[in-house]
Amino acid sequence: MQGTIRDEQARSTGTEISAINEVLARKVGPQKYRIWFKNSTKMSLADGYLKVGVPNLFIASWIENHFSNQISQAVREVAGSRPKITFTIDPELSGSMRRNQLDSQAQLVDRAQNRLDTTRTKAKPASTKRLHFSLDTFVVGTSNQLAFNAAKAVVEEKNCPFNPLFIHGGYGVGKTHLLQGICNAVCSKRPQTNWLYLSAEDFVNQFVLALKTKKLEAFRRRMRQTDLLAIDDIHFLASKPSTQEEFLHTFNTINLAGKQVVLASDAHPKMIGQLSEKLVNRFVSGMVVKIQNPDFNTRCQICRQYAEKLAAENGRLKIGRGIPESVIKYIAENLRTNVRELEGALLKLIAYSALQNKKINLAMAQAVLAEHLERCDPIVHISDIESAVATYFGITPANIHSSKKDRTVALARHFSMYLTRKHTKMSSSEVGRFMGNKNHATVLLGCRRIESLIERNAEIYWNGPAGNKVAKARTILSNLEESISR
Repeated sequence: MQGTIRDEQARSTGTEISAINEVLARKVGPQKYRIWFKNSTKMSLADGYLKVGVPNLFIASWIENHFSNQISQAVREVAGSRPKITFTIDPELSGSMRRNQLDSQAQLVDRAQNRLDTTRTKAKPASTKRLHFSLDTFVVGTSNQLAFNAAKAVVEEKNCPFNPLFIHGGYGVGKTHLLQGICNAVCSKRPQTNWLYLSAEDFVNQFVLALKTKKLEAFRRRMRQTDLLAIDDIHFLASKPSTQEEFLHTFNTINLAGKQVVLASDAHPKMIGQLSEKLVNRFVSGMVVKIQNPDFNTRCQICRQYAEKLAAENGRLKIGRGIPESVIKYIAENLRTNVRELEGALLKLIAYSALQNKKINLAMAQAVLAEHLERCDPIVHISDIESAVATYFGITPANIHSSKKDRTVALARHFSMYLTRKHTKMSSSEVGRFMGNKNHATVLLGCRRIESLIERNAEIYWNGPAGNKVAKARTILSNLEESISR
């Protein structure tokens, strides 16, 4: 008897799905129905949900963006209700899709994109918005040559093979300069290009606002219908799973349409803690390039260029003129971390010179910048510490940034935190953010644990690549400090 009831329910549901498909075919038209629904979807209706099985994420995204209203109307006409529509990947559909079906879908997408491009060309004049930085003012050296060449390739080639282009490096090494420079250069070279530059924090804020105001479709159109999407500080998406999922669909839509994505981050994709594996895989599928701290010659050229810029902007005040080469070399020799520190030191020196009405010389630079140099230039850098600790404990820097909590990884992470707090000027919050977006309390607890081990000179056990290891806490600390000071 129960089997008979289930059979009748299945027949009833099957009849409803058939009726929904018939109404849907009328609403979207026979051609679109044949291409997007007939062999590409498998629907089921139960418990207030209409589940739409699809072969891949691209088709799910396309149907959701273009046919959600028609699907809802068709279900309402047949079932008299408004179920929630969800999309799931159906492996059977993935394997059964024919080549001609895929070709038909690709042609339809191309025609839609061409109509969209034509509309943009007619309706929108060339963009007049300009960002602050340009590629012409970017100082190129051995530390950033590869990143600069990749940026130029994005500008020169409409279908650049470096997609996405992922630029990473420490603070103030020129990542934002390159991203904004790409956008400005593309705007000049191809004025009708629809480009968008924003930080990951802006993306998150706009996404949350769109959810609250129920304007998600408008948000998605703005983000996904771009020829060039440049996102700065992409590591800000860490530990935000819902926003990561939204950005994943945005990335897929732009990438599948053959458009360009450029991203910047403080760390390599695999070293960003609490970032979904799907996003990491997308990011490393393109060109991942690191900008190192500028070398001595590059730092000198940055100082010269910044002085010339100040002189040009303040011609009547004679600011930035006549800076001796010995002063340029002194600043470049003593500030090795990033561009902002170089510019800050130079600006302080020039301001002092202007206020005192004295010419800049080496003695003045040494006196005025003594405190500035002491505060800015740490004994070692966090990347050196992480590399030394990871090598010592037989793991990778990516493990330190991850959420893993096994004995070896946790021990390495705590030693990294302790050494960073001891040898740099970074606060607990800054250390935590760099090491996989950990909060400052985690950093404090990790440091206290290492302090306790060192005070007792306790024996520490961990698993290395060659097997179990044991050593005294003070011996480990001595070995690590010797390694990072080389």
